[in-house]
Parts: sequence; C-alpha cells; structure tokens
Amino acid sequence: MTDMNTHCLRFYDFHVWGNKRIFNHLKELPRHLYKQEIQSVFPSVAKVMVHIYKVDCGWLDILMGKSMREAMEASVAIEADAEAKSLEELEAMYDELSVKFRAYISQHEDLEKEVVLDNPYAGILNTRYSEFVIQVVNHGTYHRGNISAMLHQMGHSSVMTEYGLFMYHAE
Repeated sequence: MTDMNTHCLRFYDFHVWGNKRIFNHLKELPRHLYKQEIQSVFPSVAKVMVHIYKVDCGWLDILMGKSMREAMEASVAIEADAEAKSLEELEAMYDELSVKFRAYISQHEDLEKEVVLDNPYAGILNTRYSEFVIQVVNHGTYHRGNISAMLHQMGHSSVMTEYGLFMYHAE
C-alpha cells in the first residue's frame, strides 16, 4: 500500500469512527428522537444519517468507475431503501459499506492518479482519487455537526467526533 493510500485509509477510518460514535450515542437516547421531525437543516436526524450513507455509496460508485450521473441516479433507490430501515439496520448497512470502501482504498494502485469528474451540476473537474476520499470524510464531518446541533435543539447533548479526539482513540 502506498503512503497516500495509508493516509487516505486513516482519514477514512476517522469518518467511520465518527459515524460509529454517532450511531452509538443515538442508541442511548430515547428511540423517538431518531425520526422525530424538527425545523432544522434536515427534517430529522434519521434523514441526516441516511443522507451521509447515500452520499458515501455514491462516492464509492464513482471511485469504482460509475459516472457521477449514474451514481446520483442510483442514490434515489439507495436513499429510499435506507429511509425504511431502523437505526440498527442502517448501522449494519453502513458497516458493510465501510468494509467495501476500506478495501477499495487499500487495494487502489495510485490514489494520486488524475481522474476526470463530470458533475452534472458543476461541470468537468480534473482531480485525483484521493480528493474523493477527502470529500467523503469532509461531508460526513459537516453533517455530524448538523446532527449535534439538531440533538441540542431537541434538548439532548451530542458526542465529540473531532479528528483530534480520533487521534487519541485510533489504534
């Protein structure tokens, strides 16, 4: 494995760790909070968790060769399926996805290889595979922040999911 693959894998592991902390915390809270509708950036915590999962699936599809348009089209069914799941079922789906994602990162020959991304909304972008991993992690971090704010809005605390804490808890 190249140094870049190792770095991307560690960064992706941070993403998995942060999501796992959120899943574990949500399981400790009253059950109704997961799908409780509120006026916020998302209508419920469940919708945020599904959104993170759906987008992660899309980026893995793109990494594996699908066009962004194809990945976005596939995400409609992924989202519908995930929304029908319980918190524990979604967690299991995410665990399966993270195994696939980790395998892809570990086995990729060169994450610094240039690739063209054709975003249907933003156009053509010359980038690198490693940037896709950074996007996945950054996207998840952003939305875990949304979840924290939403939980506080509903009168409950959240958990810290910052990279600095991960550095102390990672093996």
